[in-house]
Amino acid sequence: MDYKDYYKVLGVERNATQDLIKKTYRKLAMKYHPDQNKGNKQAEEKFKDINEAYEVLGDPKKRERYNQLGESYSQWQNQSGGRGNFNWNDWVINQQRGRTSQVDTGGFGDAFGGFSDFFSAIFGGMPVGGRTQTRQSTRAQVYEQKVQITLEEAYRGTQRQFQIGDRKIEVKIPAGAVTGTKVRVAGAVPSASGAQKSDIHLVIEVMSDPRFTIHGTDLNADVQIDLFTAILGGTVTIKTLSGEVRLTIPPGTQPGQKIRLAGRGLPKLKDNQVFGDLFALIKVDIPRKLTEKQRTLFEELKNL
Repeated sequence: MDYKDYYKVLGVERNATQDLIKKTYRKLAMKYHPDQNKGNKQAEEKFKDINEAYEVLGDPKKRERYNQLGESYSQWQNQSGGRGNFNWNDWVINQQRGRTSQVDTGGFGDAFGGFSDFFSAIFGGMPVGGRTQTRQSTRAQVYEQKVQITLEEAYRGTQRQFQIGDRKIEVKIPAGAVTGTKVRVAGAVPSASGAQKSDIHLVIEVMSDPRFTIHGTDLNADVQIDLFTAILGGTVTIKTLSGEVRLTIPPGTQPGQKIRLAGRGLPKLKDNQVFGDLFALIKVDIPRKLTEKQRTLFEELKNL
């Protein structure tokens, strides 16, 4: 398994600020988003790599863990000259000591939303190679494992398939599942002789989306309008999770003003017929250059 340089994926320095990492991610995610590159497999893979890198570097705790790995990996390279294989298992086991039990990522496959084996090994909480480390007990343990889904999957619902031993298990993730939602998979993990089978709680995390900011079941979206539309009013087309809609801009709309689109957010988990709202956050494009005619007209307006 090869080391993945997430800093290189995003094109930032190792000492980059969290704010710069976020801004860079948003720019790259917008550029390589599948909606902008339909049918482009290379862009799709690039988008996955960008999301994986930001999942790590955008989270200070994960970033710290990743940096610790980077130091250990660099030290190994300097000592061995890159010969042999870095002992991933030993590193993960040492990092895992004292943490709560988590399920082995090697058995989940697609449950990790397409993230790499490297990510699953380092952040799944178990050693590489499909082994689990639990103490034998007659009581069933409850394992927790984070599963990432896209915003579209949170809106429509989705499913994940994973394999434990010779069993393939398909888990339905309901529409309205947001970050922190737990999906229980009863008796999924075989236990030692005499012990009950253990449950897995899949802890949902909705991945960042460059188009929206998530607030529970409500969404915020930046909407760019020109100065003339802000002054005179008009309509603009915006994308929502349920499709494109025409947004009416009232005359005299101010920069930073929010316009509410009722029922265009995420569905409620316990009642998928009830939806949160989408708030359009207005951004006004101020012209940087004016023609002579435009300048004259603005001067006339100023003097009225």
